[in-house]
Amino acid sequence: MSPAPFPYKLVATDLDGTLLRGDDTVSERTREALAAATAAGAVHIIVTGRGVPWTRGVLDDLGYRGIAVCGQGAQVYDAGAHRLLTSVTLDRQLAGLALAKLEAEVGPLALAASRDGVDGDVLYGPDYRVQGGLPARYLDDTAAVWSAPLNKLYIQHPELDDDALVKVARETVGSLVDIVMAGPGIVEILPLGLTKATGLSLAARRLGVKAAETIAFGDMPNDIPMFSWAAHGVAMANAHAELKAVADEVTTSNEADGIAVVLERLLGAA
Repeated sequence: MSPAPFPYKLVATDLDGTLLRGDDTVSERTREALAAATAAGAVHIIVTGRGVPWTRGVLDDLGYRGIAVCGQGAQVYDAGAHRLLTSVTLDRQLAGLALAKLEAEVGPLALAASRDGVDGDVLYGPDYRVQGGLPARYLDDTAAVWSAPLNKLYIQHPELDDDALVKVARETVGSLVDIVMAGPGIVEILPLGLTKATGLSLAARRLGVKAAETIAFGDMPNDIPMFSWAAHGVAMANAHAELKAVADEVTTSNEADGIAVVLERLLGAA
């Protein structure tokens, strides 16, 4: 009896906390497992909350030449051609209103913003803690944030933790914008209805692949819509409890080759 084919045509992986280890590298084992899945007929697509400017260097280092979904689904990016295929921007007037309503509820917030485009700056204001040494430009006057198209805002509160900030933000302004937690210290304001699933579905359509043919890997609550869209969702051992609660399975951590563990099992059955 001939072995069954690899069961998925699309392997969608989050980046931070999932594909990348803590030192921003991808292990050789995981690279080999993804290459084997690709050789078996699947397409690997990276789906990340990072905007293109914070993703491009990582993709180039990986030798990744395909389509990537960036900015929580806002941007579909052709990594080989270094160009945007689609991009969704945040309504700045609506975002300003949401921010004002939220600050009226919880007090002043530290603010950062991701500008649209392949070379769009990430701007941050006083007291905002930029994660992981990623490139960003400091602004004394946060009013300048609003001077050009944006994909998202980042917010931090001096006392509320991420979960509490997400909860109160959704209760206060959830009818105006979407609020997601993308990582430790990373709470984002997005256009209403925009999720990773939005961008992934657009990219999959370009690739001729369906949701029923997709396996997805992630670690944070912003991956929940992607798991809902895909046929099979795999949470990393280091994942947030909200994602584990909706995952079809939990693998080992990003530091312990969690993606490779699952792909090797599937490849072994193929």
